[in-house]
Amino acid sequence: MSLNHIRPWRNIYRRKSRQIMVGKVPVGGDAPITVQTMTNTLTTDVKATLAQIIAAYDAGADIVRVSVPDEASAKAMKEICAESPVPIVADIHFHYKRGIEAAEAGAACLRINPGNIGDERRIKEVIKAARDHNCSIRIGVNAGSLEKHLLDKYGEPCPDAMVESGMDHIKILQDNDFHEFKISCKASDVFMAAAAYQQLADVTDAPIHLGITEAGGLTSGTIKSAIGMGNLLWNGIGDTIRVSLSADPVEEVKVGYEILKSLGLRHRGVNIISCPSCARQGFDVIKTVEILEDRLAHIKTPMSLSIIGCVVNGPGEALMTDVGFTGGGAGSGMVYLAGKQSHKQDNASMVEHIVEQVETRAAQIEKETQEAEAAELVAE
Repeated sequence: MSLNHIRPWRNIYRRKSRQIMVGKVPVGGDAPITVQTMTNTLTTDVKATLAQIIAAYDAGADIVRVSVPDEASAKAMKEICAESPVPIVADIHFHYKRGIEAAEAGAACLRINPGNIGDERRIKEVIKAARDHNCSIRIGVNAGSLEKHLLDKYGEPCPDAMVESGMDHIKILQDNDFHEFKISCKASDVFMAAAAYQQLADVTDAPIHLGITEAGGLTSGTIKSAIGMGNLLWNGIGDTIRVSLSADPVEEVKVGYEILKSLGLRHRGVNIISCPSCARQGFDVIKTVEILEDRLAHIKTPMSLSIIGCVVNGPGEALMTDVGFTGGGAGSGMVYLAGKQSHKQDNASMVEHIVEQVETRAAQIEKETQEAEAAELVAE
C-alpha cells in the first residue's frame, strides 16, 4: 500500500501530456519529471564543457543544454554530443543555421526562441533538420524577447502575449507535421511565469518545460524557483524542469531535485531531515549536517536520514526515516534504524557511524529492489 493511498491529501495529479523523446529520455506522459541544467563554459572548449556535463550527470541531470552561438560552437557539438552521458539540447538564438548544424552534429533537441529565430521560412528549415536527424524541438518563449507585433498588441510582456507566441509556433510545427516538441513560457517575474504556464497547460497537450528564467543567485534564485515551479508542480503542471541560477550548474541540478523530492515527485539520494538547532542540542547539528551532505553526496539510492539535536522531536522524526540520530546527553545520542530505536553512539564518532549506517541501508535497499524486479520478471 503506497503512502499516497494512506494519505490522499498528498496526491498530486499530473496534467495529461503526450510523450516525446529527447534522445533516449522520455519527456511527458507518465515519464518521471526530468531535471535539466545548462553549461556555462565556452562551447568551443570541448574539454571544459564535457567536464561540466559529466559533473551535472553525476549530480543527477537527465538532460543538459549547451549554447550554440556561432559556427565554431556548432562544430564542437559533434564531439560533445558523442561523448556526453546525457542527451544534449542545442540552445539556438538569432541564427537558424546554427540549429541545422547542431542537428547534424548529433543534438537530441533544439531549443529555439520564437522571438529571435527569424521568419517562418527559417523555422521550416530548422524543422526539416530536426526531422532528418531525429531531434525534438523545444519552443522556448521568454517574456524578455517576445515578438514585436505581440508587444505592439499587448503593450508589454504579459501571460497572454507569451501564450499567444507559443501557440503561434506550435501551429507552425503542426502545420509542418512535426509533433516531437515541448514548450516553455519563462519569465523572471514569478507571477507572470506561473500565470502563463497555467494558461498554456489548458490549451495544449504538449509536454511543458518549467523554469523561472534569470531567477538570480543561489539563495534568491532557489527561493523564486521553488515558489514558482513548486506551485505549478503541485498543481500537476510540468514534465521537465530547469532551475536557472547564477551558480554552478551542479547546484541547479541539486535544487531541481530538492524541489521534486519535497513534493514526492522524484526521489534520488539521501533526504536529510534536520532541525535548525537550539540551546537543547546535544551536538553541533548545523556542522554535522553540512559534513553529512558532503559525505553522502555519492548515494543515489532514495532514502531518508533524520539528524535531530534533542529528544523533543528526534524520536518522532526517526520513526519515519531509514536512519536517524537523536542527540541526548553526556556526549552521546541514540541511533534509529528503520524507524526503531537501535543503539547509543558517542558524538565523537557519530559522523563516521552514520555514514556507515546509511551506506549499509542503501545497499540493502538496492538489493531488495533488484530482487523485487527479478521476481516481477519471473512472474511475467
